Amino acid sequence: MPSTFTHEFNASAFKAKVSFSTGLFINGQFVDGSDNTTIDVINPGTFFSPNGKVVTSVSEGTSKDVDLAVDAAHTAFDTVWGLHAPGTQRSILMSKLAALMEKHADELAALEALDNGKTFSWARNADVAGSIDCIRYYAGWADKVTGQVQETTENKLTYTRHEPIGVVGQIIPWNFPLLMMSWKLGPALACGNTIVLKPSEFTPLTAIRMCHLINEAGFPPGVVNVLTGYGNTVGNAISSHMKVEKVAFTGSTLVGRKIMEAAAKSNLKNVTLELGGKSPNIIFDDADLEQAVNWAAFGIFWNHGQTCCAGSRIYVQEGIYDEFLKRFTEKTRSLKVGDPFAPDTFQGPQVSEIQFNRIMSYIESGKAAGAKIEVGGERHGSEGYFIKPTIFTNVDPSMKIVQEEIFGPVGVVIKFKDEDDVIKQANDTVYGLAAAVFTQNLNRAINTAHRLKAGTAWVNCVNSLNSNVPFGGFKQSGIGRELGEYALSNYTSVKAVHINLGHRM
Repeated sequence: MPSTFTHEFNASAFKAKVSFSTGLFINGQFVDGSDNTTIDVINPGTFFSPNGKVVTSVSEGTSKDVDLAVDAAHTAFDTVWGLHAPGTQRSILMSKLAALMEKHADELAALEALDNGKTFSWARNADVAGSIDCIRYYAGWADKVTGQVQETTENKLTYTRHEPIGVVGQIIPWNFPLLMMSWKLGPALACGNTIVLKPSEFTPLTAIRMCHLINEAGFPPGVVNVLTGYGNTVGNAISSHMKVEKVAFTGSTLVGRKIMEAAAKSNLKNVTLELGGKSPNIIFDDADLEQAVNWAAFGIFWNHGQTCCAGSRIYVQEGIYDEFLKRFTEKTRSLKVGDPFAPDTFQGPQVSEIQFNRIMSYIESGKAAGAKIEVGGERHGSEGYFIKPTIFTNVDPSMKIVQEEIFGPVGVVIKFKDEDDVIKQANDTVYGLAAAVFTQNLNRAINTAHRLKAGTAWVNCVNSLNSNVPFGGFKQSGIGRELGEYALSNYTSVKAVHINLGHRM
């Protein structure tokens, strides 16, 4: 029988006792994994390894469990979901789920802060709020997925149907656990697919809690199945499963390649990928300097820098470079690092010891390569996986800290001369997820945004996303789009129907 997670939250932001099963969620029930093994969940802000505090243990899934989940999803698709559940019915259930998420919003935010380390305030106001909005947005689409009638001849009726694909696999990361789950569930459910989803083994709590809400909302068993487990077992089994017709993944470009390979070697399943980034943030001489500084800090240090679209390469025009760097350094020093549940904390701990060590290795690489640390560059405190917000200057394009995704609170500030110079530098990357431009010149803003090779271009803001606006990358930052109407195309197959109305042979 699966274990039960029980925790007493006693922070000023949230005081409550929570308790729920931590089993695999297959066919509407919480069960142990086939091997009866578990995975420890660590609070990244409590104690530094090797004395990390275990919050709870969750059931560990295996490839056998993936088979069971896929079978349950297929049965649901063939009987109670897909074309057997009208869009209006799917919409009602999704709206109920959004309402339940809203009812339990503080609890969901607290769980995010507990196993991810992000601040409760940001989790509540960004992650949870955005997740609710996403599910509600796609609830509105559920009865509006339509085909077209094509004009051919008077002797033939021709039309298209956008049919659900069937069983889809979804693999989500640890940086925005609930939000990424919602981005995946929303369009897939709206289009009538059934789901086998793997959350990160580092941050499984909100995904498991969502399964209880999915049951409470009244979704039929087997429509959504969630398996906690490791990437090389559960993730690989989903990617290579012959009965999974589509896989969606958010995470690193390295793992994205492995998923594409597994999909190609199995049944050539449809693949969408939202991958890494090394986003440029371009600040021109005529920018509102105070706003540019505030947004730049938010762009790189929000969510502890663990954001795929983080503005980690900050290009500043030479006329304001010195003043910007002075203010940006001051702003960075003012950001409070500490307890995720404290109301004035901006940055919590990194998600794990692995990520902590990875970020620190990049900082050491920058030092060794001759880059200058303006602020930060070291661990914060003596417990937990905390790293001080870090700014490097005196960098060159060949350095790892300029070229590679660090996924932590580490940014580089680079001086540029003019538009052509900065466009060349900004586009000199294998990534193309996002970019930002700060200027008060409308023509310059639009022209620069159009010349940047990125799937999202922000003007005078960063990290601003909406459920109805597509998000995804160019180049090695991914394939396909999340969010908006565009995401629906990831979860339907288009069928053309030709009906003879009078042509005789």
